[in-house]
Amino acid sequence: MTRRLGILRRFRFNAPQRVAAVLLGLFLAQGMWLTSRQTLSDRDYEYARCGRETWEKPSPLAGYYTSCGNIHDGILAYRAAGLPLTLNLGVERGLDHFRKPEERIVQSSGELSTWELRHQLTHILLLLRLPFLAAGCMLGGGLWWVSRRLYGNLGGYTALGLYCFSPTILRACIVPNPEILAALGVYAAVYTCIGVAHAMQGPRRRWKPRIVLLTVALGLAAASHIAALPVAALLGVVLMLWVAEGRRSQVLPVVLAATAGALVVLFACYGFSPDAFSYVFRSGAGFLWFSIDPAQRFFFTLGNAGIAVASGAAVLLYLGLRQTRYFGNTAPLLCAVVLFALVMTGAPGSPWLWAVPFLLTFVGGAFADAYESPRRRIALTAASALVAMQAIFCLLSLPGLL
Repeated sequence: MTRRLGILRRFRFNAPQRVAAVLLGLFLAQGMWLTSRQTLSDRDYEYARCGRETWEKPSPLAGYYTSCGNIHDGILAYRAAGLPLTLNLGVERGLDHFRKPEERIVQSSGELSTWELRHQLTHILLLLRLPFLAAGCMLGGGLWWVSRRLYGNLGGYTALGLYCFSPTILRACIVPNPEILAALGVYAAVYTCIGVAHAMQGPRRRWKPRIVLLTVALGLAAASHIAALPVAALLGVVLMLWVAEGRRSQVLPVVLAATAGALVVLFACYGFSPDAFSYVFRSGAGFLWFSIDPAQRFFFTLGNAGIAVASGAAVLLYLGLRQTRYFGNTAPLLCAVVLFALVMTGAPGSPWLWAVPFLLTFVGGAFADAYESPRRRIALTAASALVAMQAIFCLLSLPGLL
């Protein structure tokens, strides 16, 4: 009990946390406003129907996990979309005991299809999107936490400011899809790998909590998208080998143990169904290839103009200033380059979206080093202008926002 109180006393909600909260609040406000302008689509019905089936009942089609078939991209997005509806329906069933028979949501048949729910529950569109908006906020919070620890407050503000006005991230958060969940899982897994590698330099008693956290992060990646686990594990191994000097022989066993635990998490997400779980390895949907097209589309999209200019400036700073070329900046740059070059050839997927948090972490780090240079004011002015530019282009690029 004393330790828990100590942890609470160490938590502070000071100026840096307040600034981050305001930025994330603006991000959430944009997502909520855009959601209010949407209507239910066929994709929404698919995620709602199959998501509810993963929680409430098995598929009515023999041999398949849901009526959508064997899910070939990521089970977690379906579970995330279906959970609020299932919980809301459970609450309504309970409240029906206090309603008049003619006013009850669930009538005598006891079952409601997704189409019927549309006419009974007033917030079904918002409920479908809340988990993905929450994942976007969690990813932004993780980005700020990592950037602030590595580069200080100003570096964290720069990275988070660009993130919160990214049309790419916002669009991924306002439709049911596995990409924002995979981005969160890959980012968390890679930086947890780095944290484990640092812990391996110390006593073994400090390894276990971080390895457990790594297992959870890899499990999140595995359940989010079929290709996210191998990508995150491989990037993590490379960076761990870089950091864990003197302990490199133990890196592979640690990652393999965490990966095995992640597969158990994935198995649990499939309701411990061997057939549905085995389809992940039989579908061939996780194949990857390389292409520069995703990067070209991202950087030459007008809505990403501020991020593109900031990225170019960060690369110039990285190449021109010796103090910027260290592990803290090189690691996210390496991850961003690799992820931007990947394309899915089996199932639909957007590894380039997973690259965006790493890119913004690198931008925050490069600018943070410029803030420490003799031309601090110029760097601060330029970074502020780029964040403002990105905010303007973001607002202009999102349909119906202005």
